[in-house]
Amino acid sequence: MRPRDMVEIDFFLLLSAITLSVFGVLFIYSSGINSSGELVSNEYVRQIVWATAGVIIAMVLSMIDYKRIKEISLYLYLGTLALLAYTCLFGRYVSGARAWIGIGIFGIQPSEFAKITTILFLARYLDDSKRTPEAFSRFLIACIIVFVPMAVILIQPDFGTSLVFIPILLVMTFIAGVAIRYVLFLTACIGFTGILMVLPLWQSNILHRSIPALLILTNARFTAIAVMALGIIAAIALFGFVRFKKRYFFWIIYGAAILVFSLGASFMSHKVLKDYQIMRLIVFIDPNVDPRGAGWNINQSITAIGSGGLSGKGYLQGTQSHYRFLPQQSTDFIFSIFTEEWGLLGGLLIFALFLLICLRLVRIMRTTTDSFGAYIAAGISGMFIFHFLINVGMAMGIMPITGIPLLFMSYGGSSILSAMAGIGLSLSIYVRRFQH
Repeated sequence: MRPRDMVEIDFFLLLSAITLSVFGVLFIYSSGINSSGELVSNEYVRQIVWATAGVIIAMVLSMIDYKRIKEISLYLYLGTLALLAYTCLFGRYVSGARAWIGIGIFGIQPSEFAKITTILFLARYLDDSKRTPEAFSRFLIACIIVFVPMAVILIQPDFGTSLVFIPILLVMTFIAGVAIRYVLFLTACIGFTGILMVLPLWQSNILHRSIPALLILTNARFTAIAVMALGIIAAIALFGFVRFKKRYFFWIIYGAAILVFSLGASFMSHKVLKDYQIMRLIVFIDPNVDPRGAGWNINQSITAIGSGGLSGKGYLQGTQSHYRFLPQQSTDFIFSIFTEEWGLLGGLLIFALFLLICLRLVRIMRTTTDSFGAYIAAGISGMFIFHFLINVGMAMGIMPITGIPLLFMSYGGSSILSAMAGIGLSLSIYVRRFQH
């Protein structure tokens, strides 16, 4: 990077990320104080080290021409896949998932870095294939690129992190000009899968009575019959489309395919999900089902946020965190601690900073003359937005608990390093936005 290029750096983007990281350190420190006012955790010290390293990584990446990374993106992608596979076999368990590699207190979570390398390789593919006439094959290969690391992460199992790959795929393929019907197809499949997955849980744990129609979702025989019936309908519609060239036959096939994929995925999800993950979905529907067990986290988080009022109780004056009512308070529920101590105004500040980051990424995406850079910015923005919406929504009780961190603020080296790497790549794109 030339000296004058330093003036070109998007300081709004960089300073927003640094500010959020400083807030993270401050409130990780607060989470380490007990009811007697004693500091019982040194997590904040490690977070300072990671945040500092993250800023250095961001600055180094901003100085490197991101186009050079395009050539090695495949090797980065395959390297993280190898790390993910190694983690599944030899990683250590943390919070019910074999997702970490490390010795003692030091470790990395490869799935966090897999998000960045997947964005880079997918951006390369979408850029190289932008003149491909076969839109469906382009979308299919893009799905495979994303679903491979996503599937390995699900095996760990880390359901929350695996979900982050979905918005990355949707946003990047949409920006890359993939036909909207394919993007909507995947979106509809995911939405219907979620609904069909939750319905049996609602029936058995909240309604407490059986609905015969829902046997399609839980009984293998009925599921198979439903899939076969939908397959026959799709086959007839396909014949009609080929024979009569009527557009409505296409949409019948389209709808039947969505239902077939959603039925199959929702049925398999109940075979794959662990009991504690299923319970998280149940308490999301109704936290009072198990208020002292799985519903405890949501209830205590909502209490902490509500008790903060307009301006909060004051820094280091929170009670929910200091009396240890909030579990995973330095990671999953850092936003709850923040709003308890700094109130609604503090929460709005966090919203504003993340909004500013996303708006700057959109600006980078729209102003760069290089499609590879635009796709990278799109993927990073999708990742940031999803992390923010899910984590904050989880803390507020409007999203299920998934264990997704609040980037820049939650305790954890891998998450803040990967987030800062995303910022560094975005800065590099911004500096070279008019170069082609």
